[in-house]
Amino acid sequence: MKDLIEKINAEIETFKTESESLIEKGVKAAGPRARKSTLEIEKLLKEFRKVSVEESKK
Repeated sequence: MKDLIEKINAEIETFKTESESLIEKGVKAAGPRARKSTLEIEKLLKEFRKVSVEESKK
């Protein structure tokens, strides 16, 4: 679970970096990278939910 949380935090940092590049610097290519990152975050959060539910049942 700790590894999963580290992956989530890393992906959130990637999203923050790319979205700031898009908004503040106007880097158009950062938009697709930020959107890709949101999909990965969504996948990781679903996995976290699954793992945390299993952990709470123990």
